[in-house]
Amino acid sequence: MQYSILFYIGSLLISIITACWIYKWFYPKCDGILPPGSMGLPLLGETLQFLSSSTSFDIHPFVKKRMQRYGSVFKTNLVGSRIIVSADGDLNNYIFKQEGDLFRSWYPASFTEVFGRQNIGTLHGFMYKYLKNMVMNLLGPEGLRKMLPDVENVSRNNLERWARNGTIEARESIAKMIFELTAKKLISCDSEERREDLRENFSAFIKGLISFPANIPGTAYNKCMKGRKNVVAMLKDMLRERRQNPRNEKVDFFDYVLEELQQEGSILTEEIALDLMVTLLFASFETTSLALTIAIKFLVDHPPVLKELIEEHKAIIRRRDTSDSYITWDEYKSMKFTFQVINETVRLANIAPGIFRKATKDIKFNEYTIPSGWGVMVCLPAVHLNHDIYENPLKFNPWRWEGIDTNVGSRNFMAFGGGMRLCVGAEFAKMQMAVFLHCLVTKYKWKSIEGGDIVRNPGLQYPHGYYIKIDRKSETMSYTRQR
Repeated sequence: MQYSILFYIGSLLISIITACWIYKWFYPKCDGILPPGSMGLPLLGETLQFLSSSTSFDIHPFVKKRMQRYGSVFKTNLVGSRIIVSADGDLNNYIFKQEGDLFRSWYPASFTEVFGRQNIGTLHGFMYKYLKNMVMNLLGPEGLRKMLPDVENVSRNNLERWARNGTIEARESIAKMIFELTAKKLISCDSEERREDLRENFSAFIKGLISFPANIPGTAYNKCMKGRKNVVAMLKDMLRERRQNPRNEKVDFFDYVLEELQQEGSILTEEIALDLMVTLLFASFETTSLALTIAIKFLVDHPPVLKELIEEHKAIIRRRDTSDSYITWDEYKSMKFTFQVINETVRLANIAPGIFRKATKDIKFNEYTIPSGWGVMVCLPAVHLNHDIYENPLKFNPWRWEGIDTNVGSRNFMAFGGGMRLCVGAEFAKMQMAVFLHCLVTKYKWKSIEGGDIVRNPGLQYPHGYYIKIDRKSETMSYTRQR
């Protein structure tokens, strides 16, 4: 009898605690009025809906349906985090302006564990500026000037090989090309075997980035973490080899890292350095290769755009003393229509589904309150595909960028981030794309063979690949210099 009473009391207590927890899940505490929305199922939240597949460049149905129901600002729960989703231009602009004060950079737990708890995206204040300055030693204007011939060499060599092979899978081939260049410039990785080992381990990252951080065998997150472990081990080996064989001059980013690590009193640790390398290697080749693949498809589907792009690069060659000479810095900076094509590609592609921040205080916005500690997701597609900002926003139209500075972000264009955290590799990515397009349209022609359909869940993927056939033009662009 006594045991029955204890069992009854225990069950009652568990039921009360569970009921209170469920109530708090559905009705989070807030000193004000929370934006409308749903917290979804306990533990799961609305993650499954967020990760559902979409086959359009349009705003993902998860966001679009909630915008129609709740407005441009709504609450939800994704991968175990309470989040306010913002598709409001004024709020987005406010979030970026208040970086470091009312908001700080933040990403869901799965993202943080994959890229490391000391990755550049989660650091703040002095440490973030310190790492950013380190990166800009390599990817600043002077570094990019020196890198320009190498970028063109990689593009030329790969295009020549692809033309000999005939049909290629564009996404995979371009990713391999970009990683070849990135691995060389960041860590002087000239071994094709070692590069492939690194890249294969990175391939699992995108599927595990925004997922439940449950490290259970067979899950996307588990595969992702295994890939991270392998990448870090390989980078540690490379760092040890470099320490044993130091160089007299700085050639790659590892050289800058080693110099900092060896300085007395340096705030840089090996853990921070490795997390930084993981982030830079992944971000540089994953996003750029996706954007280039999409650009190639857009150019096939829009002949007038391709024609004008070819004309721009014909004009560049005409002005040269030698038609086959390498691109100069001035020529690169003169590629106005090319940059319009790049901007329009990344605007439509929306490769990153959102930019995440966390509120450091209770923040009032209109009649709503964003509670301290809640995550905020700036929804990029909702800005880039807004009918009030862009006429016919789902149309690929590079001419919409005429007369607009394509080198900076704005409240209406955030493909490379915004505010003080504008992507440090943005100019590097643009240079790789522009130089590749120059090499492609001046000497080659191509056509779609198979695939090319995209899927978002929420990252961008090509589930059936994109196969193209590349041929060298019978008449290469060789012109006499205009006098």
